[in-house]
Amino acid sequence: MMFTCLLTVLSLGGALEPPPTPQQGDPHLYRAVFVRAAPGRLLDLIDHLKLRLDVLRSYGEPEPLLARHSQGDHWDLLLLEPVASLPAFYSSERKAGLDRAASDAGMTSEEWSRRADPMVAWREELFVAGPPLLEFQERTRGTDFYHLEVFLALAGKRDSLLTQRRMENEFLAAVGRPQNLIFTRETGAAWDLFTLGVYRDLQHYAAPSSVSSEEEHAAAIAAGFESENHIGSYLRRFLAAHHDTLLNRVP
Repeated sequence: MMFTCLLTVLSLGGALEPPPTPQQGDPHLYRAVFVRAAPGRLLDLIDHLKLRLDVLRSYGEPEPLLARHSQGDHWDLLLLEPVASLPAFYSSERKAGLDRAASDAGMTSEEWSRRADPMVAWREELFVAGPPLLEFQERTRGTDFYHLEVFLALAGKRDSLLTQRRMENEFLAAVGRPQNLIFTRETGAAWDLFTLGVYRDLQHYAAPSSVSSEEEHAAAIAAGFESENHIGSYLRRFLAAHHDTLLNRVP
C-alpha cells in the first residue's frame, strides 16, 4: 500500500505537525500475538502453532503469517492473523466452526490452548488495524524475511508517530525500497503501532541503495524530512519505547 503524506514544508524544524493522512482503502483488523517459548520447547511450539494454522485453513479463514525471530527482541514467534471483526472473532459460531475443523486433530479449541500452555513462557497480544486484506495477502505472498518495528509513543504523540511512519513510506517508495505495512492498535497490549517490512529474503533486505545520495536527499525533502540523515532522529521525537526484530517465515 502506498500511504500518502500531504506535507508541503521543506523543513520540519519549527513547522506545525499536520494530521496523519488516512489510509488508502478500508483497513482490515488483525490479531498480533508475540510468544516466547518455554526453554527447550520452541520446536514443539512451532509444530503446535502450525497445527492451529491447518485448522484455520480448514475453517476457511485467511492465511495468517507465522514468523520466527532471527535477531532483535526477546520473543520467539509472531502470529499475525487477519480477522473479520472482534464480535466475529469471539462469536460462538466461530468457536463451534473451529471445533468442527479441529475434530480431525482430536481436540477442541480450548484443548488446543491448554496443550500450548506448557510450551509458552511469555506472550503478548493485541488487535490492530492494518492494510486491506488483499494487500496484506499480496505483499506477504512468496516472502520469507521481515523487519518488524514496534512503537510506544510519548503522550500526545501517537498521531505524530503515525505521520512519521507514513512519511518514511513516501521516502522508501521514492528510493525504490519496499514500503512498510503499518498496523495501529485497536485494543490489547500497550504498543501504539508497529510496522512490518516485507522482503523476499535476507539479500533483498540488505540490498544496497540503487539511487544516488543526491536522489536520496531529494526524496527525503519531498517526504517532509529535513534530510535523509534526519529520518531516524525525527522519529525519536515521538517515542517512549521502540523494539525491532528480524524474522523469517515459518514454512
